[in-house]
Amino acid sequence: MALVLHNGATGKREEFVPLRHDSVGMYVCGPTVYDFAHIGNARPVIVFDVLYRLLKRRYATVHYVRNITDIDDKINARAKASGEPILAITARTTAAFHEDMAALGALPPDAEPRATSHIPQMIAMIERLIERGFAYVAAGHVLFNVPAKADYGKLSNRSRDELIAGARIDVAPYKRDAADFTLWKPSDAETPGWDSPWGRGRPGWHIECSAMSLAQLGKTFDIHGGGRDLVFPHHENEVAQSEAANGAPFVRYWVHNGFLTVNGEKMSKSLGNFIIVRDALKQAPGEALRLNMLSTHYRAPMDWNDDGIARARLALDRWYGLIEKAEVHWGRSITPDTHLPAGVEAALDDDLNTPQAIAEMHQIANAAFQCGTEDALVPAAAALKAAGLVLGILQDEAHHWFRWQPRGADGLDEAAIEAAIEARKAARKAKDFAQADRIRDDLVARGIVLEDGPAGTKWKRVS
Repeated sequence: MALVLHNGATGKREEFVPLRHDSVGMYVCGPTVYDFAHIGNARPVIVFDVLYRLLKRRYATVHYVRNITDIDDKINARAKASGEPILAITARTTAAFHEDMAALGALPPDAEPRATSHIPQMIAMIERLIERGFAYVAAGHVLFNVPAKADYGKLSNRSRDELIAGARIDVAPYKRDAADFTLWKPSDAETPGWDSPWGRGRPGWHIECSAMSLAQLGKTFDIHGGGRDLVFPHHENEVAQSEAANGAPFVRYWVHNGFLTVNGEKMSKSLGNFIIVRDALKQAPGEALRLNMLSTHYRAPMDWNDDGIARARLALDRWYGLIEKAEVHWGRSITPDTHLPAGVEAALDDDLNTPQAIAEMHQIANAAFQCGTEDALVPAAAALKAAGLVLGILQDEAHHWFRWQPRGADGLDEAAIEAAIEARKAARKAKDFAQADRIRDDLVARGIVLEDGPAGTKWKRVS
């Protein structure tokens, strides 16, 4: 089967064919590290993690690059307001980002370049742009000369008036054209800066990704990903400056995920619906948050709400329950199939149609439960695990999944639960069945369900 992706550069669905045989290069815009990641930041991480997992099954080499923006005016403002050193802010928030994304089941990228480690490459690219007539120096700034790039706007497919309006830029007196954007800007004594041919200063945001992708993947590479909000101006400007500086096509497939809302509204601190990943992980397991995200097609707008998370948890409860039954009831150790279930693979090949892939997993589970035999449940468990490897779910042990509880929850710990089970066992042995029932009912009231079987009593937390 062939992977088909919606290419933002053409607006069409296209079969994915890598530039180099059996080798794929993919760049995804990463975080600006000045605060904790929110669920909107998590969406592209999860989406492109699924694409990365799928590509790794198909190609011998996949080089996945996701950058860290560690020089930015937002970081500078946070340091000034808090008094915390910039290096301390970026180190702390980068570590938190890694921790949160790992909790959502995201694999680390193959390379994670930092903007501050690529200043010489940015300066060299800007120098080439000046030499080729695509940039100019004015008032200590270096600006990209938009009118010199005749096809500027081809990615976002906007008119010139729309481009200028959408850029939200100040019409500075030193600009030759209102659409021109900054490649380099001066830094005062209190602002981070580097020596350059144009004086001490710092790069503009757009040039950072162009320089880092060039260093990691070359002039032309296969896939560039990110949120739809980045199409203009960020990705449009990347295309213009990269092609102008390098004299070669930039990206072959542009892939963008859709916007995210919370309970039907744009996420914002003023509305009180701003959700950071760290807080979401206190309320539900990372796999449930991830499955909730994947339940909407990546290109479609996605609404984040409690009902969606609850449905994701119930689905995972059911799939883990099937796996646990196959493992415990028949004493089998379930390993993932080497091949994806055909329906799941076809869905993912169809422009990463994760909702359909999830529906296929439900069908696998439904058929197995309906039959209920070892010959049905064991292969179904292996098939679900195989699908989970690509979707980044069902990665836990079933008994661990059912014992999850929110961070800091005021619930019984495992030692207390085991002690209660032993007390119930002793009461039943003494034929004090009323006491045994009281212990069981007390556990149920506290969200603990007991399951008696030939191998003893097992327990689960229920949501």
